[in-house]
Amino acid sequence: MAGNTLRGSNQRAFTLVEVLVALAIVSVALMAALRTAGLGTSQSIEHRARLLAGWVAENRLAEHRALGSWLPSGITRGAQIQGGTEFFWREEVIASPNPSFRQLDIFVFAGPEEDQILARFTGFSVNPPGGN
Repeated sequence: MAGNTLRGSNQRAFTLVEVLVALAIVSVALMAALRTAGLGTSQSIEHRARLLAGWVAENRLAEHRALGSWLPSGITRGAQIQGGTEFFWREEVIASPNPSFRQLDIFVFAGPEEDQILARFTGFSVNPPGGN
């Protein structure tokens, strides 16, 4: 008689050691995935900061061009909020070999200590007709 009894069958269950080893492998894989997701998030935050800092620098340069003012040589510092974040900028106006132009370097930083440049733009200011 071919009964439905389990006696004599070759069924095998997982041992406790095998289950623990499988859980260890899964936990290592999940930790690696979590670390990768964390790195992606931090890179996304830095990319956003650099994008907004670039806009701050572009805005400073566009403002000078729109005003058409002749910038004096020297360094100017300030702050501007872009995308809900405060950025600090430094403008360096440098005389060029042509007296009708001045070079304008704009640096944007995350903090007032100016330790990490998030964006840098270079432009030129033109002396308006009749200017000094």
